[in-house]
This record gives sequence, structure tokens and C-alpha cells, in this order.
Amino acid sequence: MAATKRAWKLQEFVAHGSNVNCLALGYKSGRVMVTGGEDKKVNMWAVGKPNCIMSLSGHTSPVECVRFGNAEELVVAGSQSGSLKIWDLEAAKIVRTLTGHKSNIRSLDFHPYGEFVASGSMDTNIKLWDVRRKGCIFTYKGHTDAVNCIRFSPDGRWIASAGEDSSLKMWDLTAGKMIQEFKDHTGPVTGVEFHPNEFLLASGSADRTVKFWDLETFQLVSSTGAESGAIRCIFFHPDGKCLFGGSQDALRVFAWEPGRCLDAFSMGWGKVADISVASSQLIGASFSQTNVSVYIVDLNVTSGRRTFITERPPTSSTKKASEMKTEPEEEPTASNEPEDDSSNVAQIENPDDYREVFQGRTKIGQLISLCCLSEPPQGNLSPSRPHRKEPVKPATIVPADRNKPADLNLAEFLPKRPDSAVSADPRRPPAVQEQSEEEVLSSVHKGHESMCAVLGNRHRNLEIVRALWTSGDIKTSVDSAVGMKDLSVMVDLLNVLILKHSLWTLDLCTVLLPQIQELLSSKYESYCHTACNALKIVLRSFSSIIKTNVQAPPAGGGVDISREERYKKCKVCHGHLMSIRGLVEKKQSMSGKLGSTFRELQIMLNGLDD
Repeated sequence: MAATKRAWKLQEFVAHGSNVNCLALGYKSGRVMVTGGEDKKVNMWAVGKPNCIMSLSGHTSPVECVRFGNAEELVVAGSQSGSLKIWDLEAAKIVRTLTGHKSNIRSLDFHPYGEFVASGSMDTNIKLWDVRRKGCIFTYKGHTDAVNCIRFSPDGRWIASAGEDSSLKMWDLTAGKMIQEFKDHTGPVTGVEFHPNEFLLASGSADRTVKFWDLETFQLVSSTGAESGAIRCIFFHPDGKCLFGGSQDALRVFAWEPGRCLDAFSMGWGKVADISVASSQLIGASFSQTNVSVYIVDLNVTSGRRTFITERPPTSSTKKASEMKTEPEEEPTASNEPEDDSSNVAQIENPDDYREVFQGRTKIGQLISLCCLSEPPQGNLSPSRPHRKEPVKPATIVPADRNKPADLNLAEFLPKRPDSAVSADPRRPPAVQEQSEEEVLSSVHKGHESMCAVLGNRHRNLEIVRALWTSGDIKTSVDSAVGMKDLSVMVDLLNVLILKHSLWTLDLCTVLLPQIQELLSSKYESYCHTACNALKIVLRSFSSIIKTNVQAPPAGGGVDISREERYKKCKVCHGHLMSIRGLVEKKQSMSGKLGSTFRELQIMLNGLDD
């Protein structure tokens, strides 16, 4: 165990029959791990348990790189021969075999919201794979040595790659080309990570430094001093407040404005390969020969510095395949024939752990256990007292004294069924007894996925706007919201601006007035109310300025740049307001509170002509 009480060794076990080459932790839960070895196998583990859950076979050469999918339902493994295999862990079967690289796979990453995988290889190339189309859709060329690490940006638009050639490159998926290269490192770049919500990139290197890059200006923000050893892996804390860096002898916590080390833990974990955060604890995993070791760092221990919080924010919007730059692929990729499962075997070594970790995600009877699995543990992981959750007791159901609720037709709240399925007995609620589990699930899930997709997209868009807003660039955040063409995001943004009158400027008015006009035409009353309140602020704050400047344009004979600019902005705003006035005039006859608001706005808009 480590000397400090804040960090300890949780476990060490033999992971493969020959040397371990790679490992990866699941970032969603922090409780699962995958390893790859010289024995050509991919093994699955639950953190804190010594026995292998499942062993995946099928590679014909040693496994060099592994990576979990974002939801931990898939795992991809790259081999020494350059082939990739993707496995469905819940179904325990091979999903896809992809070939095309000419040398070892060094790095892998799943697209945050699409069915795509990126791979970096010792052949110096990066490939983007479409899992559904079973092939490579683009190859990015530019590195002169092995690609050590690749990561998708949170919005899925970029790929960052770290190379053995000491360079860090940024690739645009839409344009299909490199958009920036960073060359400040003096040794091989070993790791690269995007900040979870800000336009910030971090890179770690064998030159013993961690550097931070602004992704708006593509300039260096800061660099840490040279540490005692090479940086082997880096990981942003899920709340984005700090960056963890693992080296052979220690774990360090870094900040970037300015670049400095906030805290350090003496670990002695050797070849640390991955780190993750779960339930206020950092989990680090390393390998040596056939063994894997897992270490825990308690992030809640007070040490005179701030306490770290662990709640991962959602990321940004999805990337569609049609928006990605593609190219015809010359090298042979996966065929369109069905997968030959004879050599790709998923051997379940521990059925109980397998069912607990990877199955039981869809049945009604297993929903409670799923909730238990997803909750963070209440205590620290420790070798002396492994964590074990008690099952949740089912709720007690108190039967009513009648067959159906008073004054309610129970049939109206159930899925419609064919006439033949309706009971002829008027004393029984129609078809309640004939509902199967599948029908109940169908009823519950009807429309659920589409609503989740809508709300998820809205949340991701708001995260982008918030990241820009918190950086102090309000105009850019507003422009970003406008560009999303999502009225729900615009309503949320306007509701914030309505509370902060001091933030409104003529610049914002020129951008927001067309959005306000669109919201006034919305069928949703709440959208109209928000647009009316925003329009009132514009008219009360700027109507006199707009009217004065439009009626008295700048005279000739001299150059007054500020007045010229003000006149142009006022003229643009005046044009938008005149368009809005026509719309308001049509709506002022409405009844109720909204009609009263439109009549008030009509009076204010008429003042522009006085």
C-alpha cells in the first residue's frame, strides 16, 4: 500500500497467460476494465474483483490497444497486425472486424454520439471507421511517426492526435483535413484530452510537461514545469476543474491558468496506462509483465486545497455521417459478408458478474438492479472491505377498495387494443388482465426515445452556449445559439438575458431581433411570452437611440467611424422592428394576457414613427 493515507493499492492480479500490452478503464462507471495481451486475447474485468468476467478471442496477433464505448456496451481492440475487432458486451458477440492499417494499432476512440471509431497506428495514419458501413471512410495523413493517442472532441467535429514525432495535430471531420498543428513539445506526445465543456485541449509528453491549448485561438495557454518523469497518461476531471497526469512515480493534479501543479500523490504504480474518476475516487491501472495493478486515490480528503467534485457534464451535439468528409478507400477493409464467428469467441468466465455488469438492461424485472448498479458506491474501495450494495426492497402496494378509480375510465389510460381483445365483462377494466410485459414496455417507451433525443440535443447545445458564455464572450455565445437554429435554445438564452438588462447592446439587438420575430410566430405560448418580454427590453432601452439615428443619418464632409457604425446598427434594428410591428399588429386582437401584451407592444412600436 502507498505510504500516504490518501492513496492505496486496491488489487493486483494475473490478467493474461503472457505479457499484458494494454488496458483501458470504462469512463462512464469507472468500475470496469479491459485488457489486451500477447496471448491475442481481450479480457474483461470488474474493478475490485480478481476474476475475469469474459475473455474475447479472435485476433491472430497480439492485442496492442483497447477502448470501451462511451456507454461501456462496446469494446474495440486493435492488434499488432493492424486489424480492429468490435465486440458487443451485452450480447457477448463480435460486431465487426475492420482491416486497413499496415502496422500496430496504438490508439483508439469512439465518436461521442455516432457509430464511428477512430484509430491511430504505427503506420503514421489515422483512420475513421463507420461501424455500420463496415469500412474506413477517411484516412488522415500528416504524422511522420507513430500516432500515440487520438481523441474526438466532445461535439464530435474534430479529432486531436498525439504523435511520436513530438507533434500534436487537429483534424476537422467535415473538411477532411488538418486545421492546426502544435509543435511546442520537445519529446513524443503521449496523451491528449479535450476539456469536457470548454474550448481547451491538454497534451502530455515524454518531455515531462503538460501543455494547455486554447481551441478558439489555437494558442498555448500555459505549460507546466518539467516533472520528475515522463507523462504517461492524462485525464480531465469530469467537472472540468483540473487535469490529472500520471507518470511512473506519481499522480499530479494540474491547473492551467496559470499552468501549475495543485497536488501530488506518490504512487509507485509503474507503467500506469489509464486513469478514471468514479464516486469521488480516482482509479488508476497499470501493468507489468502478466500482472495488472489497480490503485485508488481519495479525492475527498482535505489537504489544504479545494475538494474535487465528480459529476460529468453532458457534451455537445451529434455528428452525422453525411457531414463527415469521406473518401474511397484503396486498402481492403471489412467485407460486407456476415461475420464468421467461428474464430471470434466470447468465453464468459464468470456468469454471475457478467450478468450483473453487462446484462439485465432491458427487462422490467431487472430495472431496480440496474438502478443499484448505476448509483455511486457509498464507501471507499479498499482491499480489506470490498464494496457490496444491498438490493433495493420493492415498494409496498396498498390495494384500493374498488376495481377502478372513481370517475375515471381506466381504459383511456391504456394502449388501444383490437376489439376482439376487449373483455365483455363490464365489471372488469378493459384488457388490463391481457397486457403482456412486452406491451407494457411498448406503451412506456412510445415516444420516449424521440423525446430523449430532443431533450438531449437541447442540453448539449446549451452546454456549448454556456461554455462560451462563461468564457466572457457573450456575443459569440449568442451567435453560436443563433447558428444552432434551435428555438428552444434561443428561448433559454433569452430568459437569461431578460434577467440581465445590462448585458443588452445594439450589437446583440441586431442578432436577436430576427430570432424574437421568429419566436413571436411560434405556436407555443411560452415562446411568445419570452419573445414579448425580450422585445420590451429592446424598445425601452434602445427605441430612442434607434429613432434618433435613423432620422438623422451622419452628415458628409468628415469621417466619424463610431457614428457610422452606430447608424448602420440602428438602421438594421429599425428594419427588423418594422417587420415585427406588422406581425404584432395582426396578433393584438388575441384574447387573454398574450393579447394584452401584443397591444402594449403595438403602442411602443408606434412610438418609432412619432
